[in-house]
Formats: sequence, structure tokens, C-alpha cells
Amino acid sequence: MDEVLPGVLHWTTFHEGIRRPVHSHFFVEAAALFDPRLPEGGVDEIARHGRPERILLSNRHHLRHAECLAEAFGCTIHAHRAGIHEFRDGPDVRPFEFGDEVAPNTVALEVGALTPEDTAFHLRTGPGILLFADALIRQDGGELAFVPDALMGDDPAGVRAGLGQALRRLLDCDFDALLFAHGEPVARGGHQALAEFLARHDGAG
Repeated sequence: MDEVLPGVLHWTTFHEGIRRPVHSHFFVEAAALFDPRLPEGGVDEIARHGRPERILLSNRHHLRHAECLAEAFGCTIHAHRAGIHEFRDGPDVRPFEFGDEVAPNTVALEVGALTPEDTAFHLRTGPGILLFADALIRQDGGELAFVPDALMGDDPAGVRAGLGQALRRLLDCDFDALLFAHGEPVARGGHQALAEFLARHDGAG
């Protein structure tokens, strides 16, 4: 686990299901884990930094190791209401709405387009942070990208257009760092990087 910004931890694990590294985060002040998998060192490694009280899923596909961590820490698990149907047979996942303060200094913002519940979390700490689910990823070379067209359903062009609109709205937030469920963090210059990515997307139009 490494500290991206003071009190905001990041770690990478290998996801056997998708055969790719994925990324998890812990906002210590807010006692919130985001899309967590167990880090190297397991539960004890997380506890060394603080005791989480809640687990926030950026979309319904990111349950990952939330059940194990919820049991270990007595956490609640939360996802946007539009994705709650995924958990009708368990575990117990509590719904939130876009605009809710889902943890101290943490607001759930609408992205949608890719899936109705796709959420960005605005962490109001330091220079400000946006944490993304699947709408925006960071490739191995460091470039921002949309997920591949093959994961966008029957209308990739329409999904890309919807994502572009949603991400442009997020530029109104105060942030300078970006975190991703899929990709390494951008600790500084994130607002500019997102604006430049959207400008290129417009140009490709």
C-alpha cells in the first residue's frame, strides 16, 4: 500500500477473473474503502493504517473482497441504488443516491452511460480527488482512456458520447488528483489531464 496523498492509500492486486491488475483505495479520514481487494498483508495491513467503517462500490461489478472486509471490520457496504439488484441474493449492500455525502468529505457523483450506477467519488481532501469506476481508466503507458468498445454494449459511440458529457460536468468540481479502479493514480495535474483527454476525444469526434 502506498500513500497517494496524505491519508489516501492505494494498492494494486491481480484480479483472477479478468486476468488484470486492479486498484483499491482507503480514505483514512473518512474511514472508507473503495472497491477493495485484500492487499498484500491482508486485513492486518489495512488495520495498520486505520479502521474502515464503510465500503463504497463505484459500480455493481466491483464487490471484489468487500464481503470479507466487511466481516473483518464490521463495515457496511454501499452502492448506488441503480445497481442494488445485483445483490438481491446477498450480501447486504445499502443504496445511496447521486449527490449523497456517502462518507465524511466524500460525495457520490453521477457518471452513468456505461452502466446506470457508474459512480465517481469526489474526495474533498487536499487538492481534491476524483475516483472513477469503469468510465475512465488509465492505461499502462499512463494515458487516460475509455474502456474498450467491446465492453460498451451495442452502441459504443453512444456510450462514449454519454461518458464525455458526464466527464465534462465533473470538470466543474475542485480536484487535482485522479484515482481509478483500473489504472495507476494521477497524484497531481489530474484536472488538466482530464480536460486534455476530453479535448482529444472531441477532436476525434
